[in-house]
Amino acid sequence: MKEIIFTEQATKPTAWYSQAVKVDRQVYLAGVCGDDRNTGAIMGDGDIQIETKYALENLKATIEAAGGGMEDIVKVSVYVKNLQYMQDFNAVYKTYFPENPPARIAMEISNLGGGANLELDAIAVLA
Repeated sequence: MKEIIFTEQATKPTAWYSQAVKVDRQVYLAGVCGDDRNTGAIMGDGDIQIETKYALENLKATIEAAGGGMEDIVKVSVYVKNLQYMQDFNAVYKTYFPENPPARIAMEISNLGGGANLELDAIAVLA
């Protein structure tokens, strides 16, 4: 059975998609950027660590709305405008996944929506 997940605690979709879809114990989380949930503005003025924190907070709010937590995330896809951001990205990322981090891929993407420098999506399996 498919359940659509929506929370006011994360950035609202900017197009025709769901924040997440839950199927049994699996949760597929849509891409999130480092934008403020109230204004939609990308945060950090180019500071990738601030933008990363906002993106991860949006991801966290969505997985919590689905009944899980960050520890339930098994796969993260990272899209960044410049792979040179990854060291600063990882400094923040490690604080959200301090042990047993999920599998991950990072890709350099030339143009992300809204002027974002990064976007994340994820898959979780709830305990």
